[in-house]
Amino acid sequence: MSPTALLMVSLGIIIGTLTVTSANHWLTAWLGLELNMISILPVITKQKHHRSTEAATKYFLTQATASALMLFSSTLNAWQTGSWNITQLNNELACIFMISALTMKMGAAPAHFWLPEVLQGSTLTTTLLITTWQKIAPITLLYTISNHAQSNILLPIGLLSILVGGWGGINQTQLRKMMAYSSIAHLGWTMTAISIAPNIALMNIIIYMTMSTPFFLLLTTTSSKTLQTITTTWIHTPTATIIMTFLMLSMAGLPPLTGFTPKLLILDKLITHKLTLTAATMALLSLLSLIFYLRTTYLLASTAAPTTNQSTTLWRLKPHQNQMTAALTPIALFNITILPTLLM
Repeated sequence: MSPTALLMVSLGIIIGTLTVTSANHWLTAWLGLELNMISILPVITKQKHHRSTEAATKYFLTQATASALMLFSSTLNAWQTGSWNITQLNNELACIFMISALTMKMGAAPAHFWLPEVLQGSTLTTTLLITTWQKIAPITLLYTISNHAQSNILLPIGLLSILVGGWGGINQTQLRKMMAYSSIAHLGWTMTAISIAPNIALMNIIIYMTMSTPFFLLLTTTSSKTLQTITTTWIHTPTATIIMTFLMLSMAGLPPLTGFTPKLLILDKLITHKLTLTAATMALLSLLSLIFYLRTTYLLASTAAPTTNQSTTLWRLKPHQNQMTAALTPIALFNITILPTLLM
């Protein structure tokens, strides 16, 4: 991709997201989402491969359907209430349609079908972009309408997302698909808490983004795409192996790491609102995600010295990649040591 095209695409992605986050009118938010979607399609199809073309097609069709449903919902609300303001989504049917559209935009269950396939057909950098930056706009809209969102709609979506994210990631050997199901599971926790404690839900998704960003960048540095290739990281970059191990444990939500904090706060809020059964179900379903997180952690730890690794090294590090690993260390340590600060 030429520098000019890359600049135009980057500006489109950034301006589209900023337009949505600063919008007060539904049509302005819709315009920002469309600009964001159109701008990322060249990034997905940057690889000259049929898998990337298939991923871009699936992404476009799904996002276009969600945008049409979102436009229909906002029009229905304006017809019934006479207002296009985002914070005044008072019509119940329009609110249900809007939640469905935003669920499809983010890739939460049951509209999750596109996310693993799109991530598998994209590069690791594009995968990072889709699982982090592309979720800012729909999550912002969901946060804005959280006062009108009904718990009896968001709670089943959240529980189903946690179940699908944990169950789907167990059988994966491709790291991109595994992280796709991890994203679905974390979206489930956010969807569950958005109507009860929006600030905690927002903190949950922000912490997940700050954990997944260094992990994807380390995968890009080591060119690891499968569980087999990730076992060779200790040979060349022991630091990256240790960082990825802690990041996986943190994303799994094990105490006293950072990922445990938002889950603990969400469960506390659910119990406070007399939703003890829902909190217990979420805690049990999170054990499914814990399985593939611990499996990956075991593969990273079991190949450390003095264990002899039998896997064939499929990549070779370059000097600038070692510098990237050193630069990512403070970000990863931030995700590991933030827990005492949040609990004070």
